[in-house]
Amino acid sequence: MSIEAKLKELGYQLPKAAAPAANYVPFVVSGNMLFVAGQIPFLNGEKMHLGRLGENLSIEQGAEAAKACALNILAQANAAAGGDWSRIKRCVKLGAFVNCTPDFTDHPKVVNGASDLIVAAMGEAGKHARFAVGAPSLPLGVAVEIDAIFEIKA
Repeated sequence: MSIEAKLKELGYQLPKAAAPAANYVPFVVSGNMLFVAGQIPFLNGEKMHLGRLGENLSIEQGAEAAKACALNILAQANAAAGGDWSRIKRCVKLGAFVNCTPDFTDHPKVVNGASDLIVAAMGEAGKHARFAVGAPSLPLGVAVEIDAIFEIKA
């Protein structure tokens, strides 16, 4: 079953791969590694998931934002693989920034939204290393920004 089909089974639809918002590319393939630039939780260009954890967003809302980031990451991976999911071998690492107050300490619970979705969509190949840290602000006021590294068939 393709990752896209698994997402559909889980009740999600793969969004369109977002264009970069500044002077960078959305992904780079180098050898057998795919580096996906930081993805924010806007789906198909619709602004959503704005705010700060510990101020005006709950952990559950932050986890939803992280899921949206994961969907955008998978959309970029799909674009990088030319729509051929069999080229995506595994998710190696996620790097996550959580827009939060200085006293907020539940970053891992927020980022679990993305990790759980990647694993649900990819199975064993979705299990990854990661980091989850807080930031005093993020671009456009989004709650979360996440980048990813995948192993890909060259």
